[in-house]
Amino acid sequence: MFISIDAEKCMGHGRCYSVAPDLLSDDDEGFVAERGRCWQVPDEQLDLAYEAADACPESAIALLETAPADA
Repeated sequence: MFISIDAEKCMGHGRCYSVAPDLLSDDDEGFVAERGRCWQVPDEQLDLAYEAADACPESAIALLETAPADA
């Protein structure tokens, strides 16, 4: 499973890294530090990835079965 964070949709609510601090972190401006990135989620952190995606009010976090072609 891959997680992708859309930098344009992220508004810095901080809910994602609040519910999944072992997967995501914040930057100096309060945005998720990993915005604009796509990476494979370790199996042991899949639950955190789902929680983070569910917590995002902007739907900036997508969980993907395969890596996008541009990743």
